[in-house]
Amino acid sequence: MSADFWSPLKLSIEIAFVSTSIVLLVGTLLGRWMARRHFPGKLLVETMLLLPLVLPPTVVGFLLIILFGKNSMLGSAIIWIFNQPIMFTWWAAVLAATVVAFPLMYQSAKLGFESIDQNIENAARVDGASERQVFCYIAIPLAFKALIAGGILSFARALGEFGATLMFAGNLPGKTQTAPIAIYMAIGSNNMSFAWAWVGSMVGISFLMLLGVHLIRANNS
Repeated sequence: MSADFWSPLKLSIEIAFVSTSIVLLVGTLLGRWMARRHFPGKLLVETMLLLPLVLPPTVVGFLLIILFGKNSMLGSAIIWIFNQPIMFTWWAAVLAATVVAFPLMYQSAKLGFESIDQNIENAARVDGASERQVFCYIAIPLAFKALIAGGILSFARALGEFGATLMFAGNLPGKTQTAPIAIYMAIGSNNMSFAWAWVGSMVGISFLMLLGVHLIRANNS
């Protein structure tokens, strides 16, 4: 296959890897915090955090344009700091993938931490362990399979992101043209050989990701 074939796949994997790294960190920390906190409005906050999971990708893309466009406060700040807008850049694709993948990581992390017996953590605190030590040496190991499953699902979701990326990052070959966008463009131009090759690659990668999640959950049951 030519570079025209490999470029969208390589770009999709790079973007998925970076966005998954972000949601793995943020989702784990926020999932841990929300699993152990009870406060007024918690249900509303959780609903907001999970909202990208059910919103149409085009709605997510629209909201990203509103929040990070040139005329927005955040967009203007980005232009002032980096001397260029974030829209139609590689980082715009990363941001779109991060937003849609985050709910999967957050939910998995939260459920993993909620499943931990608090008596184990309290016993460690009684023995003099700090909150950081409890988190690193008890909570993380006990919720490790849930965190890995969440990371895999987030990677698969980021890899397959289409609508929000197309609206917010555009279709720039070699820069923001991910595999899902390339498939859409290939079908539009009747380039079915490339479309089938990309579809087969995405199906194969996604299948392996989901198989990994099922194996992890099967070993955890």
